[in-house]
Amino acid sequence: MNNSLHQFQVKNARGKEVNLSDYKGKVVLVVNTASKCGLTPQLDKLEKLYKEFKDEGFEIIGFPSNDFAGQEPLSSDKAEEFCQINYGVTFPIMDKIHVKKGDNQNEVFKFLGDNAPGLKMLTHPKWNFQKYLIDKDGKVVDYFIPTTEPDADKIKKEIKELLVK
Repeated sequence: MNNSLHQFQVKNARGKEVNLSDYKGKVVLVVNTASKCGLTPQLDKLEKLYKEFKDEGFEIIGFPSNDFAGQEPLSSDKAEEFCQINYGVTFPIMDKIHVKKGDNQNEVFKFLGDNAPGLKMLTHPKWNFQKYLIDKDGKVVDYFIPTTEPDADKIKKEIKELLVK
């Protein structure tokens, strides 16, 4: 169980506890977000991706973070509001956390970075909008660097493959 996203509890943007075990049986894309980043318009494509696959058992979870160049100055609830008002986001936005590798790194992102396939120096977030693809069992199957657009063929293909497994 210690090698699954489902082992963690987090808080949503309103401070309510969320058991990530609630996502068992779903394919999940975890993303660290920021409202003042050049990549912030990816929120629009993330929402479109969510709408395209959510009825098939796909979820996106956004975690605001101010770790990179102070690009998330908003509080958790204001970051959630920003995503909803400016990009029509309907997927869950969680509490603002530290995602960057180091002593303050949130345990969820430590797990994601440590368990993503590939070179460990690359698997931890280096900027906003790092994306982690999680299978129905809560295992990290892939990650995508921040500049990879959410509607990239590679991401969609992997989501489709995981949904039918």
